[in-house]
Order: sequence, then structure tokens, then C-alpha cells
Amino acid sequence: MPAVIERSRELRDDHAAHPHQHTKAVADQLARTAGHVASIKRMVEEGRPCPEVLIQLGAVRGAIDRAARLVLEDHVESCLRGAADNGLADEEWARLKAALDTFIR
Repeated sequence: MPAVIERSRELRDDHAAHPHQHTKAVADQLARTAGHVASIKRMVEEGRPCPEVLIQLGAVRGAIDRAARLVLEDHVESCLRGAADNGLADEEWARLKAALDTFIR
């Protein structure tokens, strides 16, 4: 098996081996956010004023940022720590940087 595939499998296995502390909080935040987005969609369909819609979109952006912060906190506390314990810190750090490059544009 090529080394790259083996390393990818090790990272995946390492990820599954450690618990994330904020899974429920992230899921709850995303559920609230989904409900909020549905409300904003109704506002648009009802022809509510643009400033009201923009304010609510800003609130959703904040909610997404809160969920992202929880995921990042989990990743640092669980994934990076676990990868370091297994000698995979460099690979996991590279994955995080690539994800952040996509998330923060």
C-alpha cells in the first residue's frame, strides 16, 4: 500500500479513536441556525424590508462562526492532541491549515 494512503488511513483511524467534547453543542447550534435560515427565507418570500433581512443574515453568520469555533476547539483539544500522541501531528496540522484556508477566504 502506498505510504500516502497508509498515512491517510492512520489519520482517519486516529480521528475515530478520540472523543469530541462539543459534538452535541455543535449539532444544537447548527439545528438552531437551520431554523433561523428557514425564517429568513420566509422573510424574503414575504417581501420583508432588506435591512431586516440583512440583520438576520448577520445573526446567522454569527451562529455559523460559533459552531465553527466549537469545531476548531474540538479539533485542537482532541484531534491535534491525539495526532501528536501518535506521531501524526505534522499531517494533522497540514489538514487543519488546508481546512482553514478554505473556511477563511
